[in-house]
This record gives sequence, C-alpha cells and structure tokens, in this order.
Amino acid sequence: MKDHESEEMYLETILVLKGERPAVRSIDIAEKLGYAKSSVSRGVSLLQDRGYIRVGDDGFIDFTDKGEQKANAIYERHNILTKFFMNIGADEELAESNACRIEHVIDDTIFELIKNKVNND
Repeated sequence: MKDHESEEMYLETILVLKGERPAVRSIDIAEKLGYAKSSVSRGVSLLQDRGYIRVGDDGFIDFTDKGEQKANAIYERHNILTKFFMNIGADEELAESNACRIEHVIDDTIFELIKNKVNND
C-alpha cells in the first residue's frame, strides 16, 4: 500500500463488502477493486500491522475497533460528499466518482461545513 488514500480505499471497500456478505476475504477485495491478489494481500497485511483489521485462520477479515471507526468515517465522507454534489446538480455517477477522489484529501473543516449544509437542507 503506497499511501494514505490506498489505506482508506481498502478500509472503505472492506466496510462495503461487509454490508454485502456475511464474511470478507482478500479475494473479495481483489475482485471488488480489480486488483491482483498479491497486491491486496500486501495491503491487507499492512492494515493488519497498523491495527485496523484482524485476519482469522480461516482468512476472514474483521475490523478492530480502530479500523471500524476509521472505515465508518471514510464512508460517511463518501456519502456526504456524494449527496452534496447531487444537491448542487451533479448526476449520481459524477457525484460518486468525484466523492471517491475528494474524500481522501478534503480538509476536515471544509468537510464539516459541507456536512452541516447537507444535513440542514
């Protein structure tokens, strides 16, 4: 995993997959992202080293409390930004694709302003 954005993308992907199926494995992440299994294995290992996830003997991935909190925060940013862009006239696909890029780099203060605007409209 090269950077902060990749870490967040993996955490968000795991969270989404956990909402879609009872258990998540590295192969599920690879399929969802279209990445090589070896790249995902390395990324999963780094997330585990950083204390965000646990991988059981069966290969199933679970969040630690720290990892779940971070994944939920990332996912909230994605959803709020998508709603914001749709509220100002973007179609869903454009809103989603821009939210995916911006959610990793937006300043916390700006995000909170956008969140307050979306929640109060």
